[in-house]
Amino acid sequence: MGQLIDGVWHDTETKEVKKDGQFVRNASAFRNWVTPSGTPGPSGSGGFKAEAGRYHLYVSYACPWAHRAMIYLSVLGLKHVIDVSVVHPVNLENGWEFADYPGATADRIGDARYLYEVYVRSDPTYTGKVTVPILWDKETGTIVNNESSEVMRMLGGEAFQPLAQSWADFYPPEHQGEIDKLNDLIYGAINNGVYRTGFSQSQEAYETGVTAMFEAFDWLDERLGQSRFLCGDRPVESDWRLFTSMIRFEPVYYFHFKCNVRQLTDYPNLRRHTRDVLNQPGVRETVHADHIVDHYYLAHRRINPYGIIPAGAAVDYDGPNWSAPHIEEKKAC
Repeated sequence: MGQLIDGVWHDTETKEVKKDGQFVRNASAFRNWVTPSGTPGPSGSGGFKAEAGRYHLYVSYACPWAHRAMIYLSVLGLKHVIDVSVVHPVNLENGWEFADYPGATADRIGDARYLYEVYVRSDPTYTGKVTVPILWDKETGTIVNNESSEVMRMLGGEAFQPLAQSWADFYPPEHQGEIDKLNDLIYGAINNGVYRTGFSQSQEAYETGVTAMFEAFDWLDERLGQSRFLCGDRPVESDWRLFTSMIRFEPVYYFHFKCNVRQLTDYPNLRRHTRDVLNQPGVRETVHADHIVDHYYLAHRRINPYGIIPAGAAVDYDGPNWSAPHIEEKKAC
């Protein structure tokens, strides 16, 4: 997928596979926070005050990590506060690109052709991966943060609350401990677990990843038999994190990453949860199946060198199987 080394693009992969074949994701590099007054947040430096029109999001509709940020932007009513640039879904030898594709856009801030130019604009000597989402500060001309979990927390936190048109607390104090535990499970076994499985380079590494994933599915399906969402009758942060992986499971992860021990339909509560989240106000508009399918099958050439898209990858999220259901009452956790 390529990387920047001292501000120069190289079409070489970063080292994210250990000797035993295990995939290990590198940490994000930009970790500043937008805060109500511009004081420093939990990490990084200060100077980033929450203001309407000051910030910009770079995203890919294909990417589950960027999808998290897009969901928060939509469901919290922040699209009038933060504008967006969307890359072409198929990132090849030059990485993510601003090019013609339905739903993709130009770079609306600096007229870059490739996303790596945005990183170099922020740090001319940057070394590392070029990923989305990027929260960009127009005022200082720099990347604030490119860690999706932290971008979620910022968009859903006190900094942007006064600017949101439909704000909701997805990290309520009474559930924070449980949410943190759920996030750890979902990230390790599912969000990152699909990549651990799909990018594994040994049978042992693959079996470790896929076993952990389906054990997590078993546990989550049982939990969701007790409540509509993971912590009761309304979504919390963990529900959104789980959703961005599960909405990609049927068209991509089951086939492309060999996550095929069981199908999503074998987990009635987990599938119902995915459908319920999809039908929350503002979510469906963030799901672009064409971007998702084309990205994974056409960009991952080491896994799928001929770019063949399986017939079963065509999932109609606008069809009756994914429409809003009659909601049955379930007790809260």
